[in-house]
Amino acid sequence: MSSVQQTILAGEQLLHFARMRADDLDEVLAIEETVYSHPWSRGNFLDSLYNGYETWVVRDAKHVLVGYFLMMMAIDEAHLLNISVKAQLQGRGIGRRLLDKVSTLASELGMHSLLLEVRPSNVRALAIYKQYGFSQIGIRKNYYPAAENQREDAIVMRLAL
Repeated sequence: MSSVQQTILAGEQLLHFARMRADDLDEVLAIEETVYSHPWSRGNFLDSLYNGYETWVVRDAKHVLVGYFLMMMAIDEAHLLNISVKAQLQGRGIGRRLLDKVSTLASELGMHSLLLEVRPSNVRALAIYKQYGFSQIGIRKNYYPAAENQREDAIVMRLAL
């Protein structure tokens, strides 16, 4: 499953996974800037690409980029750094397919668990992660930038693989 390309079905929709490339970044950033109040920069994505992280995009049958994820390996634990689905396509099972790819890939790479942080205000993502089997293991105080120069905590979640 960790091959360069893979095609799967999400509901009625055919999805094509491929490794993220620098050429994908304009499309990735268009999604990133739409779905996050404090999006990653092009530099953040380039750093992940150049540092050899697991960086993947998913495209629909018309070759439109609909989502992506970035994951870093650390000894025996994978850290999901970013996972996103195009705003107008959320709620259609694409995020679940992305999580399937993340967890399968991490397992194939010998990881024993998957770690992530999520904003408490991101209720939809929290529900998806809990439904997927992630458990809360901690809180990182003032982790995320928030509106009006404030900070928001991060809920730290873990999934045993």
